[in-house]
Amino acid sequence: MNPPITQTETGEPSPHVAHWGGVGALSMCVAMLIAAEFMPVSLLTPIAQDLGATEGQAGLAISISGLFAVLASLLIARISATRDRRHVLIGLTLVMLLSLCLIAISPSFWLLMVSRALLGIVIGGFWALATATVMRLVDQPSVPKALGLMYMGNAMATAFAAPLGSYLGGIIGWRGVFWLLTPAVLVNILWLWRGLPSMPAQTEKTTHSIWGLLQRRHVLFAMLGVMLTFAGAFAAFTYLRPFLETRSHVSVPQLSALLLALGLAGFVGTTAASAALANHLYRLLRWLPLALAGVTLALMLVEHQLWGVALAMTLWGAINAAIPVGWSAWIADGIRDAPESGGGLMVAAIQLAIMLGAAFGGLLLDLISVEATFIASALLLITATLLVGNGKRLRPLSSITQE
Repeated sequence: MNPPITQTETGEPSPHVAHWGGVGALSMCVAMLIAAEFMPVSLLTPIAQDLGATEGQAGLAISISGLFAVLASLLIARISATRDRRHVLIGLTLVMLLSLCLIAISPSFWLLMVSRALLGIVIGGFWALATATVMRLVDQPSVPKALGLMYMGNAMATAFAAPLGSYLGGIIGWRGVFWLLTPAVLVNILWLWRGLPSMPAQTEKTTHSIWGLLQRRHVLFAMLGVMLTFAGAFAAFTYLRPFLETRSHVSVPQLSALLLALGLAGFVGTTAASAALANHLYRLLRWLPLALAGVTLALMLVEHQLWGVALAMTLWGAINAAIPVGWSAWIADGIRDAPESGGGLMVAAIQLAIMLGAAFGGLLLDLISVEATFIASALLLITATLLVGNGKRLRPLSSITQE
C-alpha cells in the first residue's frame, strides 16, 4: 500500500519523496485520453460508412464527448472533495476502458454516442484534476518539470494518434484500432494503482465559485475568446479527413503522412510558443487565431497540389498546438488568486467550444459543403482575434493600473 502524502500545518502539500512513477502514470493517461478523444478524426469516414451515418453525424462522436467533459469538469471538484484523489483517478481510467470497449463493439450510431459520452466524463474529470494532482506528487520546485512530463504524453498522442489510426484502420478496421488501445489502458490502470500514493481529501481555505469568476470582466472576455478560438479550430480540424479525401483526393498512406506532419509540427509550435510566453503572451492570444484562419483558407486554395496541402497542414499543426500553451499561461496571469477554479473553468470552456465547433462544422458539411465548414472556421477564428484585441480586455484591472 502506498503511503499517503503528508501536508504541512498550512494544508499545503509537502511530499517527502517525489512520486515520479505517479507522474509517469498520469502522463500515460494523458496520452491514452488524447488518443481516444481524437482518434475518430482519422477514422471518420469508415465509422460513418459502417454505422450508416453521415460524416457530419459521425463528427458528433467528438462533440458529444465535449458536452459531457464540460459537465464533468464543473462537477468533479465537488465529487472528489471527500474522496481519495488516487481512487478518483483510477475510477476515471476504468470508465475510459469501458468506453473504448463499447466503442469497439458498437452496432449502432447511438451506442457509439453513449460510449463517447462516457469518455467525455473521463476527459473533463481528469483534466480538471491533473494539475492539482501533480502539485501533490512532487515538491514545488519540481512542479514545472512534472507538468512538462505530463504534457509530453499530450504531445506524443497528438502527433501519432491520428496518423496511426488512419494507417491501422486501413489494415485492421476502425474497431480494431480501438481494441488496440484497451490493453494499454489496462496497463495504465495498474501503473496508476502502483504509482499513485494515497491522496486524502484536502480542505481548501478559499473556494472560488466559477460563476463568481465569470463576473470578473476580464475572465468573461477571456472565456469568450478561448471558446471562439477552439470552436473555430475544431470546426475545421474535425473534418480534415473528408476535405483531404474529397478535395485533395489523397490515398490512405498520403493521409497518414499528412496527419503525421500536422502532429509533429505541434512539437515545434509548442516549443516556440513556450519560448515567447514571457514577453508576448497577449500577442500570441491575439494573432495565433488569425494565423490559423489564414492557413485554413489557404488549404482550399492549394487543395489540388499535394506539396501545398502538406505545407499548409504542417503550418496548421504548429499554430494549433501553440494556442493551448498561450491560454494555459493566461490562467497564471489572469486568475492568480484562483488557478484551480480558473483551470476548471478553462477546461469547461474549451470542451464546450470543441462540442459546438465540431457540431457546427458537421452541420455545414452535411447541408452545404466542406468549404462552408472551413470558411465558418476561419470566421470564428477571426472573431476571436478581434475580441482579444490588444489584450487589455483579458488583463486583471490590477495589472493594467500598474502599467
